[in-house]
Amino acid sequence: MARSDEALRSALLHAAEEQLIAAPDGDIATRAVCEAVGVTQPVLYRLFGDKRGLLDALADAGLQRYAARKAELEVSDDPSADLRRGWDDHLAFAREHAALYRLMFAPRPWASSSARDGVTALLERTLTRCAAAGMLRVDVGVAVTMLLAANVGLALDRMDTKSRDDSDDVADALRNAVLDAVLVGSSSGDQHDVDAASRRQLRARLEAGGSTALLPEESALMRLWLDRLDSEADSR
Repeated sequence: MARSDEALRSALLHAAEEQLIAAPDGDIATRAVCEAVGVTQPVLYRLFGDKRGLLDALADAGLQRYAARKAELEVSDDPSADLRRGWDDHLAFAREHAALYRLMFAPRPWASSSARDGVTALLERTLTRCAAAGMLRVDVGVAVTMLLAANVGLALDRMDTKSRDDSDDVADALRNAVLDAVLVGSSSGDQHDVDAASRRQLRARLEAGGSTALLPEESALMRLWLDRLDSEADSR
């Protein structure tokens, strides 16, 4: 009985992931993937374009798995606590799916996977909640870059057996250092940080839908004032 394209696609992705996990160099061979599924290479090329397309699709499948895992995490009233749990869970995902994680995050020439963008969007969502609660010391985009650089960098470094350190102490220290740098309320906080966080909080609430008490032009004026206050603070 002929298999549907959806079933073939799923089978080829499964075979590619199994080969990726087993490969010492983190690479796959399309011929071996097709043999595992019992199809010819033209079938793979029709569904994925080429080997690069297959790897991109596999990375995006990893994103779906990552997003489903994140959806199962409890969302609390404290976005900073959710951010902390998210860091730990990110490392756990990397440890449990090392080969897939490398494919998602390690630089790959000509890759067109949306996996990293999808993970970034999930992190932005939590950091926007932090901003709306007045907890963010830096802009959301800056915080995203800092957290991903540290989290992904640590996860990939742990996969390097030549310089491996799986100690929780290292992960906890790095997590705390980065969160102290992006969240208000750390020991290094000052009034300037608190004031800036308040402006980010107000801006985040305006971007989330504003207030029914303000007309659109009043909301625009509020954003202008916030920009001026930011510029004045930066010039000090």
